[in-house]
Amino acid sequence: MASIDSRARIGHVHLTASDHGVSEAVYLRDPDGNGVELYCDRPEGAWPRTPDGALVMQTSPLDLEALLGEA
Repeated sequence: MASIDSRARIGHVHLTASDHGVSEAVYLRDPDGNGVELYCDRPEGAWPRTPDGALVMQTSPLDLEALLGEA
């Protein structure tokens, strides 16, 4: 995911990104204006869960700067 952000910056592509708890997602538009989502699932053991074990889904901002630091 970090290399996607790095390459998009070079090409001046506008990105938005979300942390869904179970995955990280980056959104952009292709040259024809079509929406594109690129995502990476986290390992199942890292998925957020409630104390009783239920899966917790979320939509939070993804820190692209931190992600870029992983490249």
